[in-house]
Amino acid sequence: LSGSLMSLYSEGELGRVAVRGCVQFSLRYDPAKKELQVHVLRCRELAEAKKQRSDPYIKTYLLPDKSNRSKRKTAVRKRSLDPVFNETLKYKLEKRDLQGRTLNLSVWHHDSLGRNLFLGEVEVALGTWDWANTRPEWFSLQPRMPIPSDGLASRGNLNLALKFIPAGSEGAGMPPTGELHIWVKDAQSLIPLQSGTVDAFVQCYVLPDDSKASRQKTRVVKRSLNPLFNHTMVYDGFQAKDLAEACAEFTLWHHEAFSKHQLGGIRLSLGTGSSYGLPVGWMDSTAEEQGVWKQLLQQPGHWVEALLPLRTN
Repeated sequence: LSGSLMSLYSEGELGRVAVRGCVQFSLRYDPAKKELQVHVLRCRELAEAKKQRSDPYIKTYLLPDKSNRSKRKTAVRKRSLDPVFNETLKYKLEKRDLQGRTLNLSVWHHDSLGRNLFLGEVEVALGTWDWANTRPEWFSLQPRMPIPSDGLASRGNLNLALKFIPAGSEGAGMPPTGELHIWVKDAQSLIPLQSGTVDAFVQCYVLPDDSKASRQKTRVVKRSLNPLFNHTMVYDGFQAKDLAEACAEFTLWHHEAFSKHQLGGIRLSLGTGSSYGLPVGWMDSTAEEQGVWKQLLQQPGHWVEALLPLRTN
């Protein structure tokens, strides 16, 4: 287990207690503050960690982020099986970024020697939560859930714009061939592969050409989950009929000294599954990605704006 997973699931705990009891909390999203607020009220009938007592506290993570950056804790309530917390744990994020996130709320007995005991947990899928409901609700505490695999559909969003300029459309025979202009603006709400932050760059190919000549990259933006690239790329030699067979593939990477790790990507194409009559795996654009590419072909000479999820598949 990595250190962050050890923190999430064991917290240095030695020994176990049978999980029982329930926890009362409410969820609210404040659009003005761009903040998720988890208001923890109380627990009832907790298990005894030792001799008819527990010293409970509550810890939360916004999964799939298991890093310390995602961890929040209440104060410890001494000697109580029915503790009252009345504390609000807060997360700063855009409301759209709650899709695909799960609130993991767990109750622990605090031990002065660091041998904290797990007393139960609750998980709430935030993508399906009714945000009109801000009332406190009771949730039964559950035994430990298995460590989730990182089945994350997206690791953030990529903000870009594209424009196709047909040959000769700007007068005096310019441009001599059709040009695809790409403006990589920024990425938003990135979820790091491990704890901490991301040193991000974006790489682009216009497939089927996957040669070095087709590869273009932005600069690396260090230590940011919302990196601003403001980078333009130009690919020439295209006709509109070529773009119908092509796919603009963008991948976002975390840069390290001797390696790089892909967080996710997008593929803009018509999503036909084939290119120039041959079946290809990379013509797999989602409906949203296909819509951007269709708009590009239908509106030559105009910028097409897109904010798309960086998918992990």
